[in-house]
Amino acid sequence: MRRIEGVDVARGIAVLGMVTAHVGPDDHGPIPPGGFSQLADGRSAALFVVLAGVGLGLLSGGTDPVQGTRLVQARLRILVRGGLLLALGQALVLLDVPIAIILTSYAVYFALGVVALTWSRSALVTAAAVVALLGPLVVQWAQPRLPELSAGSPQTLADVVVGHYYPAAVWMAYVLAGLAIGRSDLRSTRLRRAGAVLGLGLVVLGHGGSWVALHVLGLPTPLATSEPHSSTTFEVVGNTGVALLVLAAALVAADRWPRTLSPLAATGALALTAYTAHLVAIAVVGPWIVWDTSLGWWLWFVGVIVLGCWAWRRRLGRGPLERALHAASTWAADLAPDALPERPGRLP
Repeated sequence: MRRIEGVDVARGIAVLGMVTAHVGPDDHGPIPPGGFSQLADGRSAALFVVLAGVGLGLLSGGTDPVQGTRLVQARLRILVRGGLLLALGQALVLLDVPIAIILTSYAVYFALGVVALTWSRSALVTAAAVVALLGPLVVQWAQPRLPELSAGSPQTLADVVVGHYYPAAVWMAYVLAGLAIGRSDLRSTRLRRAGAVLGLGLVVLGHGGSWVALHVLGLPTPLATSEPHSSTTFEVVGNTGVALLVLAAALVAADRWPRTLSPLAATGALALTAYTAHLVAIAVVGPWIVWDTSLGWWLWFVGVIVLGCWAWRRRLGRGPLERALHAASTWAADLAPDALPERPGRLP
């Protein structure tokens, strides 16, 4: 699978956005509302998951979906990666940092995503819309009935499906939307323009619709807000719009200024390593850094991550964790036979 630098740039933005949400300074706005840390909160993780869906699409053939044995191999690669991400996510939970770690949920998204690899783009968009509409209702109904749900990182199956952070019942909408994008020609100028226009419309619909629902229609806040991590339909629509805007801009910018954006693209190419390293750094420095944030510490985190990823990619290529995932998943997929045998028919 040939890498698309614009996708890596967008993924780099997502990683740095999550770092900003965790250790960024609280500037408190008013523009943007709540400040830049608030802008990064929730939206960066949603962008990260949309791009996971894009990655699933590219890994399974892009605009020309794989079939037969190659489809089996693609599914094996994705499932093995999901299993390794699950193990890594559980290990990171042991760091006991005051951050909801996404990797356990990410692994489950991968496992669910393999089912949709053969769906058409229109079916994927329809499924994403259905999940975005019905998923929040399922989560709102289930959470009061499951008091054992974790208030932090998802750990149990119930946490992952309907928990307070990254519930699959809602967040699979991002994966399905991303998979539909991954089935599109990302090098098409026309598609990039359409994606930007659609993204802007979804941002207005999500956040503007939330304002109308709250202040005009008087709907209850748990269903009508678009606040970060609220997992409402309005938040999903708005976050998907932001993801489309960022991806469209990143694809165009990476084509025009590849050398200038190469450090950011490197950060995206080493996204898993960068995400893991910043959590380890928080554990080493101490949890106070999440609550007592400062511009200096944020610049230190961002600078070390970007420069470290850039230097590593230039000299060594894939990041250490990315290399491990690639090697393990490729090895597992290569265990599949070149051609699946026909099922023997019944003798007359």
